[in-house]
Amino acid sequence: MLDSMFTSVFGTSEALVGSVSSLDFLLCCCVSIALGCLVALIYMFKHNYSKNFVVTLALLPLIVQMVITLVNGNIGAGIAVMGVFNLVRFRSIPGSAKDIGSVFFAMAIGLATGMGYLGLAAAFTVIVGIANVVYVVSPFGKKKEPGKSLKVAIPEDLDYTGLFDDVFDRYTLSHELVEVQTTNMGSLFLLEYEIQLKGPEYEKGMIDELRYRNGNLKITCGRMAAAKDVL
Repeated sequence: MLDSMFTSVFGTSEALVGSVSSLDFLLCCCVSIALGCLVALIYMFKHNYSKNFVVTLALLPLIVQMVITLVNGNIGAGIAVMGVFNLVRFRSIPGSAKDIGSVFFAMAIGLATGMGYLGLAAAFTVIVGIANVVYVVSPFGKKKEPGKSLKVAIPEDLDYTGLFDDVFDRYTLSHELVEVQTTNMGSLFLLEYEIQLKGPEYEKGMIDELRYRNGNLKITCGRMAAAKDVL
C-alpha cells in the first residue's frame, strides 16, 4: 500500500503531456485544489495574513501542477523544477520567513501532483501540517523572558533569608539574591534579586504578593542593565 504512494497515476514520466487522460488531469486538479486549501489553512493557523496572499497560496499547487504537466514532456523535469521555483518572485515585496516557506510548500505539492504522485502529495501535506501545528503551539523557538532586576525594601527586623522564595517559585523561572543593602538610616534592608519571570503577565501578581509581604514598602522591577536605584 505504501509503495502505491510513490507511483504516479500517469504511469510514466516520459512524454507526460501525451499520456495524460482527461480524467487523470481532472483528478490531479481536484487534489491540487484540495491540498492548496489545506496549505492555506496551515498558513493561517495562528498567523497574521491577507486574503489576497491566502487565495494565491491556495491556487499555487494547481498552477505549478499545470506548468509541470506541460513542461515535463518537452525539456525534462530538471528544467521544469528550476523554472517553477523561480515563481517564488511572484510577490513584489519581500515576505516573512513563513510566507516564503509556505510558497515553497505549495510549490512542492504542485510538483508532486503535476507528476501524478497524488498519494505522496497528500501524505506530505499532512506531515508538514502536523509538524507546523506542533511547532507553533509548543515553546520551540520562543524567546526567553529577559532577566530583570528586582529590588524590595523590607523592615530591618525581618529575616530576609528565603523570605520570598515561595512567591518566586510561583512567578519566576529562576531567582537569586545578589545584593543586600541597608537604607533609611539602617531601618530598612534593600534586597536586590536577579529574576527571570515565567512571562510578562506574571509581573503584577508577583509584585502584589511582595507588597503584601513587605508591608507595602517600595518595590522596583526593571531591566538588569538599568542604573541601580537607591531608595
